[in-house]
Parts: sequence; structure tokens; C-alpha cells
Amino acid sequence: MNTTERLTAYLAAALKPTVSANAWSQAAWTVLRMVAGLVMIHNGLDKLSNIESFAEAYVSVIGLPFPIFFSYCAAFTELIGAPLLALGFLTRPAAAGLFATMLVAMYHHVLVAGFSIPYLELSMLYAACFLFFLVNGGGQYSVDAVLANQLNTVATTGVLTSIAKQREQQIESLETSFQESEKENIPANK
Repeated sequence: MNTTERLTAYLAAALKPTVSANAWSQAAWTVLRMVAGLVMIHNGLDKLSNIESFAEAYVSVIGLPFPIFFSYCAAFTELIGAPLLALGFLTRPAAAGLFATMLVAMYHHVLVAGFSIPYLELSMLYAACFLFFLVNGGGQYSVDAVLANQLNTVATTGVLTSIAKQREQQIESLETSFQESEKENIPANK
């Protein structure tokens, strides 16, 4: 297997969902992915609507340097990652960014209010959803699954073509050596 085929196989493995379940389970998985992604978009929009206020009220409070920069990072992670998650496209990287954002939000809530469930519950639920998709991928009904299937087809075709070429070369080599040995074994006419 050449480098391109290996890379294609690894990429297909990274995109492929971890679990293959029945259609109802996959449909529920899809609904959860879409809802979690779509409802997260407004959080990014809220941050961008007044980035200075968010930076002062949230990012500075937890002691991160460059609060405006990290506020933009959080906002764009939510604005880009959430729709990607909803579509099931690049699900694991999108979920990783969103999960990290929710961990920071949980840290903020703990600093401000301690381990108070009313302050933590929403960010904890989001974090749990994003962790699920980080571990399991987008599911059977996702763009990632479609891409993984196409990449697997390409990789399989490439491997089969490579194997066929190797067999063909082996056969040619055997035929050549057989013909040479036949020439050597033919007695000379006297």
C-alpha cells in the first residue's frame, strides 16, 4: 500500500463513526447532533454582538491573557464548529473545539458560583454532548459517513488494483523465467 492509499485509509477511519447501530438509533443520534449544533450557534452570535463585554465578564474573570483574542476564539469556534457538528462534517474536530469551549465555560461557572448546578447544568449538558460526538463521530447519517464510505471505496479499489498489478508482475516474471529455462533445456540439433 502506497502513502496515498494509507493516508486515504487513515482519513476514512478517522471520519467513520465508532458504532454501527440500527436505523432508529442512528436517527436519534442525528437529531441529537443537529439540535446540539444548531442551538449552539446563537452563543457565538451573542459573543460577537458585544465582544468587549463578554471578554470583561467571562474571559478576564478566569485570568486568561488576551481576553479579546480568546473571546473571538470562543465565538468563532461556536459559529464555525456548531454548524459543522449539525451537518456531521468534520464532526470530531468540531466537537473537540466545542467541548473545549464548554470546559472553559464550566471552569468560569465554578469560579463564579462554586459547584452550583443551576450555573453548571447547561454547559455540562453541552460538554457531554460534544464529548459523545468527539468520541463516536457523526453517526451513519452524516457527511462524514458519506465521505468515509467514498474514501473506503477509493482505498479498497486502490489496494485491489495494487494487488492485481503485483500478481500480474509475478505472472510475467514466472513466464519469463519459464521461457528462459525452456530455451536452455532445448537440445541443439546436430
